[in-house]
Amino acid sequence: MSWHLLLVRAYAACEALARSHYENFPVASWLLPEPMRPHVTAVYAFARIADDIADEGTVPAEERLTKLSAWQRRLHVAIEVELESESPHEHEDLIIIAAAHSIRTLDLPIAWFDDLISAFAQDITTTRYASWADVFDYCRRSANPIGRLVLRIAGYRDDRLDRSSDAVCTALQLTNFWQDFGRDWRAGRLYVPREVLDACGASETDLAAGPPCQLGRAWQEALARCVAVTDEQFRRGRDVCDGVGGRLRYELRVTWLGGRRILKRVDEARAHLLDYRPTLGARDVPAMLWRAAVWGSRV
Repeated sequence: MSWHLLLVRAYAACEALARSHYENFPVASWLLPEPMRPHVTAVYAFARIADDIADEGTVPAEERLTKLSAWQRRLHVAIEVELESESPHEHEDLIIIAAAHSIRTLDLPIAWFDDLISAFAQDITTTRYASWADVFDYCRRSANPIGRLVLRIAGYRDDRLDRSSDAVCTALQLTNFWQDFGRDWRAGRLYVPREVLDACGASETDLAAGPPCQLGRAWQEALARCVAVTDEQFRRGRDVCDGVGGRLRYELRVTWLGGRRILKRVDEARAHLLDYRPTLGARDVPAMLWRAAVWGSRV
């Protein structure tokens, strides 16, 4: 098989993986400029497999950490040495080939891929967070590299855009935490900082008590504070939606709008988040597209 055909196959594997997993927003949607899509799906596929390794709850923690480290090493090796095009390749080999090719071709910082791995490893070893500083440090490695990589793939190298993108990605990660509040709790994870729980008088004992599933006043107040912090991150990150051009501008606007829409639903349903996960549906799409098109200061 020629190297060109192998790359076609590798990027197709990344796209197939992206299409097969549910996310809040489509990965490399039709709004994204077409030349960017293969590289974005390669980044997503690499991160998706790493996340899946971390979430293999029935596998011992040490084994998952070992597998994550091996996944990271495979990428580093592939960047330095192109795999032989004649040799057989498993599905994961194809994803490594695509990710390494994108990194070499676009000069993407490997450190941001390493940050993603470190965050997924932290998910295996850390289930509670003492402060907002700790949560933000996790977001710095779990979410912010994705936004920066998208900007680099689009050709942007601007510190101001990076900072704005970081705020949006942190906001999206936080929104996902509150959206998955019940699911994470049942998996043994809690991302609401201890300092917020203490300030509101919320106790984990209340969550473990069982029915009724409606959260009490203290927990609702804690989640309201989490929503407020998250909304401030969305506001701080809004500039990146105007700082890029072309179709990417509309992709980022829709992502920003969708994230805030989910956050609003989280806030409205915060008493029921133990057994209810707010989501977006097809009915939300027209409104988000319209608001992205008429984007203004009151959005």
